Amino acid sequence: MTDKSPDAFRTISEVADDLDLPQHVLRFWETRFSQIKPLKRGGGRRYYRPTDVDLLRGIRHLLYEEGYTIKGVQKILRENGIQFAIAIGTGDMSALEEMTRRNAEARQAEAETEAAAPQAGAAAPPAQADADVVVGHARPRGRGLFGLGGKGGESGEGADLSRDNRTLLQEALFDLLECKRLLDQTR
Repeated sequence: MTDKSPDAFRTISEVADDLDLPQHVLRFWETRFSQIKPLKRGGGRRYYRPTDVDLLRGIRHLLYEEGYTIKGVQKILRENGIQFAIAIGTGDMSALEEMTRRNAEARQAEAETEAAAPQAGAAAPPAQADADVVVGHARPRGRGLFGLGGKGGESGEGADLSRDNRTLLQEALFDLLECKRLLDQTR
């Protein structure tokens, strides 16, 4: 079989082989993620566009590599848009770096607002500050490196991270994803 153009549509079997997933998982994801919309031809045969494949790759990464739940990934897609998941799927770190930069600017603006606010009451955070933050909850994997997660993967009350720590972890994740992308390019 000859290789297809990068812009060619892919069948479900080609996508399943490319992502190392069973076909039924892709069909199931279509029921859970409304953003996955392959072109359907006669007999229900599915054809995936290159952006569909990148979106699926991003969803796969969030579910299997990062440990997010389906609800967590749905929330990420709802709050950050499909371009975020596509950027993860393609390894395009510029979009992720831009999001990280905007998050840092929002944190800086929030810190300045809190510093200027009177001490009498707690100021409500600006609505824009949360707009670009990656959302969703990763499924705990056992006790983890620092003992978070409790027995059997249950997280306790103290296991929640502060917003600043989540942001720092997200920035570290983006750096690690960039390292992975560079390593994959050298192979």
